[in-house]
Amino acid sequence: MRIEFLALVAALAVGSAHAAGGGGHVQHANNDVSNKASLQRGARNFVNYCLGCHSAKYVRYNRVAADIGITEQQLIDNLMFTGERPHDTIRNAINADEANRAFGVVPPDLSLVARSRGPDYIYSFLRSFYADPAKATGANNLVLPGTAMPHVLWDLQGIQTAVWEGQVDAKGNASKHFKEFELASPGRMDPHEFDSFVRDTVNFLDYIAEPVQLKRKALGYRVVAFLILFTLLAWALKREFWKDVK
Repeated sequence: MRIEFLALVAALAVGSAHAAGGGGHVQHANNDVSNKASLQRGARNFVNYCLGCHSAKYVRYNRVAADIGITEQQLIDNLMFTGERPHDTIRNAINADEANRAFGVVPPDLSLVARSRGPDYIYSFLRSFYADPAKATGANNLVLPGTAMPHVLWDLQGIQTAVWEGQVDAKGNASKHFKEFELASPGRMDPHEFDSFVRDTVNFLDYIAEPVQLKRKALGYRVVAFLILFTLLAWALKREFWKDVK
């Protein structure tokens, strides 16, 4: 577990993908909240790379353990960096007063970010940082331009640069459009490994945003099946009642 990295993230982060604005270059996350192995990896990623600054205060540790299929002891040994008891909610490592004094802003809670932004947005945001010397953090983001959040996953993804292509209109005004990313400095993961890492993290955020979503969807199928059956029965009954009416 990378405790020392959490301290670095806590010292740098002053914003997140939850901020307003941005939009383009959104790609499909293709995550699957029924994949417990992915959720376990995502929980590990979250406590190592997000929990230093961002909380998930509407979720309890023991609920996560039960849902993702780990024991209470595994929970205590591997995930409970900021909690004292398994029934504690997931709090971040830096409190609001410290954040305000250090950064002038409180990093937002991520409990519901997948509901408000969507998994595709988070997936694209985490993969779209690029080097920008003009920024105080040295990085910018294609999905959320001007974000205050630093590229906390740079050691995994590496440093990538954005390639732009320009166009000049009839009045001579130049504009630039994003073309592609180029990897300037490789990270500890190759692109496929990093995509899987981000997808697992997004999967976990999608799960905590609505822990009962699988049960809700399963119930929805039953309700739809009942309504279809009831409609067929009502239609057959109507035909029987009206068969002799001219």
